[in-house]
Amino acid sequence: MNRRKIYIVVLIVSVVGLFAVQYQYLNIGLNLAKVQFQKKIGIAAQEIQEDLTTENQLTFLIGRAITLDDSYFALSLDSVQDASRHFLNDFITHRLTTQGIDKDFSYKLYAKDSIHYLTSPTVYAPTEKLITYPVELNGYLPNLLEQPIILELQFKDLNNYFLFQLNGLTIPSLLFMAAIIFVVVWVLRSFYWQRNIITTTNDFINNLTHELKTPVFSIGLASKILDEKASESQKPVIELIQQQTERMKKHIEKVLELSRLESNKKLLKLQKVDFNPLLKKLCKDFDMLTSIEEIDFSYEIAATPFWVQAEPDHLENAINNLLDNAKKYSEDPKIELTAYTKANYMVIAIQDNGIGMTVKEKERVFQKYYRVTNGDTHKVKGYGLGLSYVKEIVKRHKGTIAIHSEPKKGTLITLKIPLYG
Repeated sequence: MNRRKIYIVVLIVSVVGLFAVQYQYLNIGLNLAKVQFQKKIGIAAQEIQEDLTTENQLTFLIGRAITLDDSYFALSLDSVQDASRHFLNDFITHRLTTQGIDKDFSYKLYAKDSIHYLTSPTVYAPTEKLITYPVELNGYLPNLLEQPIILELQFKDLNNYFLFQLNGLTIPSLLFMAAIIFVVVWVLRSFYWQRNIITTTNDFINNLTHELKTPVFSIGLASKILDEKASESQKPVIELIQQQTERMKKHIEKVLELSRLESNKKLLKLQKVDFNPLLKKLCKDFDMLTSIEEIDFSYEIAATPFWVQAEPDHLENAINNLLDNAKKYSEDPKIELTAYTKANYMVIAIQDNGIGMTVKEKERVFQKYYRVTNGDTHKVKGYGLGLSYVKEIVKRHKGTIAIHSEPKKGTLITLKIPLYG
C-alpha cells in the first residue's frame, strides 16, 4: 500500500472516529437531558401534589366533577366536568412551564380501582408509546372519595423533545459533520481525478517518446552516412546535427526512465558498491568537460570507502544532473563538489555561484516540468525533468536531498545516502 492510500485510509478512519465520538456525545447529552427532565418533573409533581392537597377553588370544582355533584352550580354536570378538565389542564401547564418544561402532555385522574374520573382535553391513543409519571394525591380529594387518587401525567415523543432541547449541540455537530463529509468526498474525488489525469498524461508521453525514437534513430543513421561523404565545409553542420540528435535521444530516455520509475514499472536493483572510485571518475570526466568550456570546477572527495546499497548508473546520472544544472544556471560558473561520510551517511554537497532561488522556487523545484524562471531562461535549455529525476533516484536509495539557496547568491545542494551496514 503506497503512502497516498495510507493517507486516505487514515482520513476515512478519522472521519468515522469523529462520527463515533459525536454520536457518543449526543447520547451523553440525551441522557443528561432525560435526567434533567425527570428532576424537573419531580419538582413540578411535588408542587402539584401540595396545591391539590387542600380545599381550594380548583380542588372544590374537581371534587364536584368526580363525585357527579352539580348542586352547587347552575350548569349541567357535563359542563362542570368539562370546565374541571380545562382548569386542571391549565394548572398543570403552569406548573410545568414554571420548571422550564414546554412539552405537550396529557393526563388522567383516577382511583386505584382504575375508574377514570377526569381525562385531559387532549387524549393520546392507547397504541402510542407513552412515558407516564403518576402523582398520588393527598388530602382533600382522596378524603372526599375515601380512596387513593392518582394524577397520571403522560408524555410522548420525548426523544424528539430532548433533541430539540439539545439544538445548540446537535445542529452545529450535524453541520460540521456534513461539511467534513463534503470535504472528504471532494478530496477523494480530486485524488482519483488527478490520478487518472496523471496516468493518461504518462501514457501519452510514453507513446509520444516511443514514436520519437524511430525518427531520431533515422536522423542519426542518416547523419553518419552523410558524414562519410561530406566535404570539410559540411562536416561542422553534420557534427551539429549529430550532437543535437544525441541530445534528443538522452532527453527521450530520461522521460521514459522517469515515467517508469514513477509508475513503479521499473524497480532499481540495488547492490553493495563502493561509490568512492565511481564518484572520482565522474568528477574527472566532468572536470575534463569543464576545462574545455573554461568553467571553474573543483572537487574534494574523502579517502574513505563509500559503501552503499545503490544502482551506480542511476546514482551517477543524478549527480551529473546536479552538476549540469550548476553549470547551466550560472553566468560565470564556479562549482565545488565535496564528498565525505558522516553519521552513517555518504554526503555529497554541490555548491555553485549561480542565480539562486527564492523560497517559493525551492518548494517547487523538484516538481516535474517545473523550471526556475529567474535570469535569462533562453540560455537555459531543458524540460524541467532533471531535478524531478534526481529526487526520485535519491528516494529510491532511501536518501534525502536538501537545497539551501538565495537569489543571486548561488545554491548548495546536499545529498545523503545511507551507508551499507
